Formats: sequence, C-alpha cells, structure tokens
Amino acid sequence: MGPLYFMEKLWYVVHTYSGYENKVKANLEKRIESMNMEEKIFRILVPMEDEIEMKDGKKKISKRKIFPGYVLVEMFMTDDSWYVVRNTPGVTGFVGSGSKPIPLDEGEARQIIRQLGGEEIRTRVNFSMGENVRVISGPFENFIGAIDDINVEKAKIRVIISMFGRETPIELDFTQVEKIS
Repeated sequence: MGPLYFMEKLWYVVHTYSGYENKVKANLEKRIESMNMEEKIFRILVPMEDEIEMKDGKKKISKRKIFPGYVLVEMFMTDDSWYVVRNTPGVTGFVGSGSKPIPLDEGEARQIIRQLGGEEIRTRVNFSMGENVRVISGPFENFIGAIDDINVEKAKIRVIISMFGRETPIELDFTQVEKIS
C-alpha cells in the first residue's frame, strides 16, 4: 500500500467568493479529473435546502445555500491535494487556524450530511466493549461508565453508569463520549 493507507478521509470547509459556490464545485471536479486526484479528493458539497415561499398565492420552492460562501470537500489532506483545492478559481482558502486547514468534527460532518438527506458518513469505531469512557455532553456529562453495546449503523453506544447506587444503561451518540486515557 502507498502512503494513502495511513491517511484519514476527512471533510474540510473551503471558503469561496460569495455566489461562486457552484462554480467552485464544478471547477474543482474538473481539476480533480484533469490532475488525477480521484484517490485523494472525493466528494464536494454545496449544502442546500428547499425554501418555500408564497408568491401571488402560489407556493414556490427554491434552493437556498445553507452556508453561503462555503463548500465542503471530502479529502485526504496532502501537500498536492491542498494545492489543487487551494488554487481552484473562486477559492479564497481553507477554514482553519493560520495556514493549517482544520477538518470538520466527525459528528458535525455526519449531521450536515444527514440534514442534506445524503448518505451517512461511515464511522470508524475506536471503542471496544467493556472499555471505560467519559460522557462529554448531554445530561450525563462527566459520568464515567463501561461500554455495554456498540451500534455502528446508528453511531450509538450504550454505556452502563452508576447512578443512585445502581447500574443504569444510557444510550449516547459516539460524539458524546471520549476514551479515558
């Protein structure tokens, strides 16, 4: 396997000139093909939602950009893939700190794609049965418990916590727990 074997496919947010989102998507798709980057740059999304408005007593449905001025790109971040995206006409840069693009959190990306009715992002499970985890959000924040069940399809995890002196199972999203180091 080449070096790609060690990389992680993540979603990055690209800033574009306002109104250029679809043009950037089309330009980038052409560049990926002409520069043979299909193995490093995958999906490009301009998140849209239906907007319903009444005009002259008639219902009119139009598409509205959810994040005007931004395009989502699923890619392996390498020097050459960064260069291809960054130098696409209409792109002003990656969202991140300084010159380092920061990927979307897996939970955020999954939520955006689910909202769009797109396919679910495959989750890499790095939890194991019986492992102790800390709850990092929700009503059980800061509770510690052992993993009792892992549901990859739903990205849910069942954790047994101790509450009021008894073992209580709670169901959480993968994004609501962290490993205890």
